[in-house]
Amino acid sequence: MAKKAETINLIDTFSEFKETKNIDRATLMSVLEESFRNVIAKMFGSDENYDVIVNPDKGDFEIYRNRTVVADNEVKDPNFEIPLSEAREIDPDYEIDEEVSENVDFAKFGRRAILTLRQTLASKILELEHDSLYNKYKDKVGQVISAEVYQIWKKEILLVDDEGNELLLPKSEQIPGDFYHKGEAARAVVLRVDNTNNNPKIILSRTSPAFLQRLLEAEVPEINDGLITIKKIARMPGERAKVAVESYDDRIDPVGACVGVKGSRVHGIVHELHNENIDVINYTANTSLFITRALSPARVNSIHLNEEERKAEVYLDPDQVSLAIGKSGLNIKLASMLTEYTIDVFREVQGDETEDDDVYLDEFSNAIEPWIIDELKKIGMTTAKNVLNAPREILVQQADLEEETVDEVLRILREEFEE
Repeated sequence: MAKKAETINLIDTFSEFKETKNIDRATLMSVLEESFRNVIAKMFGSDENYDVIVNPDKGDFEIYRNRTVVADNEVKDPNFEIPLSEAREIDPDYEIDEEVSENVDFAKFGRRAILTLRQTLASKILELEHDSLYNKYKDKVGQVISAEVYQIWKKEILLVDDEGNELLLPKSEQIPGDFYHKGEAARAVVLRVDNTNNNPKIILSRTSPAFLQRLLEAEVPEINDGLITIKKIARMPGERAKVAVESYDDRIDPVGACVGVKGSRVHGIVHELHNENIDVINYTANTSLFITRALSPARVNSIHLNEEERKAEVYLDPDQVSLAIGKSGLNIKLASMLTEYTIDVFREVQGDETEDDDVYLDEFSNAIEPWIIDELKKIGMTTAKNVLNAPREILVQQADLEEETVDEVLRILREEFEE
C-alpha cells in the first residue's frame, strides 16, 4: 500500500512539473533526468552507470542500472559490479565481464529518496520559472504592457500579467493622481528587470519619458513609420512635458502631426497621464534656437551660451519673464531638462526703466543676503522697482523664497524709496 502511495506521489510530481508554464519539452525531460540522477548520485556515490528514461507526457519513468559481471568473491563495488551467481538469477547465460542492465524500482529507494526527488524537482521548477520570467521581460524593457492590479500597498502596487507573472509598480514610478482598484487594468512601461540571486523582479514605470514616447508612437503613425523621430523628452509627471520631434520629410509638419487636429492625437495620452500638458516643439541642432523653442510660449530676445559649462543666459522683455519661468518654475525646469543646459533668465531693462529713481539690487547687498539677490535676478528681477512691481506670489513661487524672506526684502526696498 505504501509503495502505491509513493508511486502516486511521483506521478503527482510529474503532473505539477508538466503544467509549469513556459518550459519546453526538451528542457522538461532534461531537468527530470537530472533530478533523478542527483538523487541516485547521493545514494550510491555515482550515477554514471545508470540510464534514466522519463516520459513527462504519461507521467512515468524507467531507471536501469548497468553493472559488470565478476566472480562471486571479487566484487569490490556493488554499484558497478554484480556477482556471477546474482547475474545468472536474472539470466542463466551471463558470463564474467559481460554487462547486466536491470530495471530499478525507484520506490524501493525509500521515502527519503522520493522526498529528495520532489524537493530537487521543486527547486529546479522554481529556477526554470525565474529564468523564463527574466528572459521574457529583459527583452521587453522599454515596452508598454497592460497588467491587472492584484494588490495595493503603500509603497508599491503588485500587478499580474496574463500568465500570472508578478510585476511591481513602485510609488516613485506612479503619476501623482494614479489611483487603482484591485482587478483594474493598468498600463506602464517596463523600466528594468532586477535579477538578484536569480530572483527576477519586474519594475514598471508610468513616470519614465519612455512611457510617453511609446504612447506617442502608438498614436502617431508617422512616428511608428519612421517619418518623424522623437529626439528628446522631458517630463514632470502628471503636470507637464516637452517633446522635441524632427521630420525627415519636408512635406510633414512634425509638430502638427504629433498634436493632430485640435489636439486629437494627444488627447488620449493626456487623459492617460492625468491631464499632463504636452508641449511638442521642433528639434534643431542649433543650441540657441533649441533653447528658444524650449522656452515657448515665452519670446526670447537673445541668448548668451557657455557651451563648456552648458549654461545659457536668456534675455527677455519684462512681460515675457514669467512665461519663460512658468508656474512654480515648471517651464524653465523642463526647458533645462530638454536642452541639457542650465538656463538663467534675465529681464532686459528698457531705457525708461533706468531712471535715477530706480536702484539695482546689487546695491542692497549689505541689507539683503547675496544669495537672495541671486535668486531674484534669476527670474529677471534686477532692480528694486522690478521687485516692488511684481506680485508677491510670483516672488514666493518663482524665486523659491520663503514668504517671510520676501516680506523682509519688500520692506527693505520700500524704505529706500520712502527715504
